[in-house]
Amino acid sequence: MVVVRASGYLFDHQIRYPAWEPPAAQLQHWLQDLGVGGVILLGGSAGELALRTQQLQDWAKIPLLIAADIEEGVGQRFAGATWFPPPMAIGSIALKDPRQAEFYAEQMGAITAQEALAIGINWVLAPVVDVNNNPRNPVINVRAFGETPEAVSQLASAFIRGAKQYPVLTTAKHFPGHGDTATDSHIDLPVLPHSPARLAKVELPPFANAIASGVDTVMSAHLLIPAWDEQNPATLSELVLTELLRCCLKFEGLIVTDALIMGAIANCYGENVAPVMAVEAGADILLMPANPEGAIQAVCDAVEDGRISPERIQDSVERIWKAKEKVALASEAQKETSKLTSPIHIALNQIAQPVALATAAKILKDSQQVAGSLPLQPKSYSSHKLRNLIVVDDALACDFLGRNTPAVAFPTQLGYELQIVDSHTPPTQEEADAVIAKQPTLLQLFIRGNPFRGSAGLTPIAEQWFKKLLKTDDLQALIIYGSPYVLTQFLPHLPAETPCVFSYGQMPEAQAIALEVLFSQNVPLSSFALFL
Repeated sequence: MVVVRASGYLFDHQIRYPAWEPPAAQLQHWLQDLGVGGVILLGGSAGELALRTQQLQDWAKIPLLIAADIEEGVGQRFAGATWFPPPMAIGSIALKDPRQAEFYAEQMGAITAQEALAIGINWVLAPVVDVNNNPRNPVINVRAFGETPEAVSQLASAFIRGAKQYPVLTTAKHFPGHGDTATDSHIDLPVLPHSPARLAKVELPPFANAIASGVDTVMSAHLLIPAWDEQNPATLSELVLTELLRCCLKFEGLIVTDALIMGAIANCYGENVAPVMAVEAGADILLMPANPEGAIQAVCDAVEDGRISPERIQDSVERIWKAKEKVALASEAQKETSKLTSPIHIALNQIAQPVALATAAKILKDSQQVAGSLPLQPKSYSSHKLRNLIVVDDALACDFLGRNTPAVAFPTQLGYELQIVDSHTPPTQEEADAVIAKQPTLLQLFIRGNPFRGSAGLTPIAEQWFKKLLKTDDLQALIIYGSPYVLTQFLPHLPAETPCVFSYGQMPEAQAIALEVLFSQNVPLSSFALFL
């Protein structure tokens, strides 16, 4: 009933988050001696994951559930695999062509499941079925398919249909709905103040549709919903998990908590208190408890003391066993195939196939938005010293940006001088004064809602540069990668003729497609091939 986080890298010295990712000896102890039933992985390449997942399965006495947050395809987390734009990109296509969007969502589900299985992941922690009807939502944002329960229901169900073609587990999250919040539950506890009638109309329908579509697991949200439970957040609420999800919505699959190390829970409850409360509430799986050994002992003690019945534990174990039987089919098939060839060879043959990459590119193109006079005319960027100003949330955390990625490399080929700033590097007075000089600037903004950031809106540094460039008439063109809500904030202030391109994606391919539209020139694949 416990799933722990671990590094996707093979060696201890590669661990990036030691507070959450145990060294090999400790992880092996948890799997072999404590019977931890699953692992959630982050980091590494797709090729490495094929080795890593096999290593973990070899350590375990009972086959593991191996999960990953791959809402945007396997390539979102593991380099080399197919990386789709966020689900809201498909949602935007649905506004124009619902049938095409549904096709894309189903293809995305199928490709994600196929590539996950190829490298040993059998539990896809997707789709997000939250309705993002709050533009200030800092954590759901573009991870949602849309802003209405109808759009989210249709596209999430299509994703599930696609994934169900393969023996993986799918996950509807974050129950009962995290879309209408302005607080990041990774940091603090959000409150959803709506009435039961409103919650039944907006938040619950996508979950009901996901259940009807055969979703295997439902992940709880760390939210306080006074209309249903005035005391306990949904993850720790029997009224929400058992009475609402189990009894009212008739969900028979696995209920998994969101990560218990998140601030909404960890800041308010003891590390060994929350796991017991979650099991009492109806959770089958405890995801990332702060202290796995302590959590196991606390639940065992609660059973010994009569606080939790053995039958309650048995119910969860039976559901977990049923889920493992489903994914075991894939494991056995891989073992048979691996007798003829190596597991790595199997993985590489199924990762980032031409059809998968083409599908991701089509979604990027069909969801891209443009404004102003396009393409950018050569005369407007050849007679002055040019600047390529890139603004990101955190320059040290950009796995989509590097020296050879299109946003950097292609403007450099056209004579632009690179300048990268983030929220940690506000402009100095010297830089501010330099803006007064005539320097046509291509402004590229990478802004979207992300966990632990606490804000989905414009970073102050981005807004500051935008206003300065408008004031000095040096804003040559604007590209926004990420949140459409940022585009909405900028467009009213942008001169009608200024070229503007918006892409939901931030990955190298999204950059190439956006720049190709801006400059009406093919962006060489060689400038970003290493990052696909």
